Amino acid sequence: MPFFDQHILLAIIALPMVGAVVIMATPSARDGAIRGTATAFGLVVLLLSFYVFTRYYFDGDGARFDSTWRWLSIPGPWKFGDIGISLTLGVDGVAAPMVLLTGIVMFTGVLVSWSIKSWNKDFFILYFLLLAGVFGVFASYDLFFFFFFYELSVLPMYLLIGVWGSSSQFPKFSRTKEYSAMKLTLYLVAGSVLIWVALMAIFVEANLGTFDIRRLAGCGRFTHGRRTDMWRRRLR
Repeated sequence: MPFFDQHILLAIIALPMVGAVVIMATPSARDGAIRGTATAFGLVVLLLSFYVFTRYYFDGDGARFDSTWRWLSIPGPWKFGDIGISLTLGVDGVAAPMVLLTGIVMFTGVLVSWSIKSWNKDFFILYFLLLAGVFGVFASYDLFFFFFFYELSVLPMYLLIGVWGSSSQFPKFSRTKEYSAMKLTLYLVAGSVLIWVALMAIFVEANLGTFDIRRLAGCGRFTHGRRTDMWRRRLR
């Protein structure tokens, strides 16, 4: 695989983070520079996401742009050794259009956010961190990093809604943006606890020594009866 194709998904995830750092280093008084930097990074990411989408649908099916970086080994009597946690990226027929759509949302979101006057620097920093997490969710083939990128987007989303969101006024009651942000975050965090427990159970029961989604899906150990027995043991 060419070097560019091998690292393009990593670049799509990393560029919003880099953009957030560059904006963070830009003085708050330079509104034009902040907007220009955000637009430039948004445009580059949009072009890269469009490249991923077009290359995927013109070059075949299955997983594409596969790349893996080993991170943390987990010793044990695992079937595939102590692979443990690895940053494994790739796209399939579902992820490729979602990456493109996220790139479109990123760029158009930057453009429509030019009108923000209050704390626009902080807005773009949080917005880019949120999008880095979203890109990571769609491109991750490792369950641990899938969960990590999912959580990465929760805190920026809370602040974006709580600070720059809008309150709702109904005939008999109202809901403030702070209330909406807190309620959404509590639901997401509560769900995250259950997701984390499920991820750990899957890792242990599969006995493969890896969080790689494709290997876990192909191990053939999670039939209906197997899943029922597993959760019964966990609940005892």
